[in-house]
Amino acid sequence: MMSRLRQYFITGLLVWLPMGVTVWVLLWMLGILDGIFLGVLAAAEAMIPGFEPLADRLRHIPGLGVLLVAVVIFATGLFVANMFGQWWLRQWDRLMTRIPVVRSIYSSVKQVSDTLFSGSGQAFSKALLVQYPRQGAWTIAFLTGKPGGEVARLLDGDFVSVYVPTTPNPTSGFFLMVPRKDVVELKMSVDEALKYVISMGVVVPPLRESRPGEPAPVPQVPGVTGPAQPREGPAPDAPLQNPLADPAAARPEL
Repeated sequence: MMSRLRQYFITGLLVWLPMGVTVWVLLWMLGILDGIFLGVLAAAEAMIPGFEPLADRLRHIPGLGVLLVAVVIFATGLFVANMFGQWWLRQWDRLMTRIPVVRSIYSSVKQVSDTLFSGSGQAFSKALLVQYPRQGAWTIAFLTGKPGGEVARLLDGDFVSVYVPTTPNPTSGFFLMVPRKDVVELKMSVDEALKYVISMGVVVPPLRESRPGEPAPVPQVPGVTGPAQPREGPAPDAPLQNPLADPAAARPEL
């Protein structure tokens, strides 16, 4: 009886949990936009005499802050899409980079946002399969570009920069530079790979079949050119051998 009640409770929780998290995220975003709007109203009250009655009426209109902030963001994008707006944007960037404390924060956030949201960039453009944290253990990673500057000069060979997210929170992770030959590109989309990581492997993306007329992919072994050759060894259903059982097998060859 208790096991059945527990099963019903878990089933109901699985129904309501995604909806609750979705509503919580939406309310959090609406709160941020309303906070920006209220901050602008407070600044307008301090700078414009006699603006208090109008500001009080605007505060009581539900959803007005979200709408106005969205309109301002859209209008800003429309303004900087021409040569005149680009000139003002360069002047604003030059001003922000001259303020001692603001300079480091503004420059770092701008570089990250330009890299992530740039349509021509490679950031998070492909889902990859890499060996991490050790040889033989595989995990999902995302392509972020190629090493550059001093790092690229010191690395010998063709390397790519990848981001390995943690689960179930993909906003934290590890930045790695690995040889291109050790990376396996996946056919799944970035969104499908993120769902795969967040669900800890429970939500498996559908298998991408080859398109008509497209040759079937040949399995490759990272680090080895050409197709993977079958290895001689025990049958697939044979029990795995424990290398620690034989001291000689456990020692690496020198």
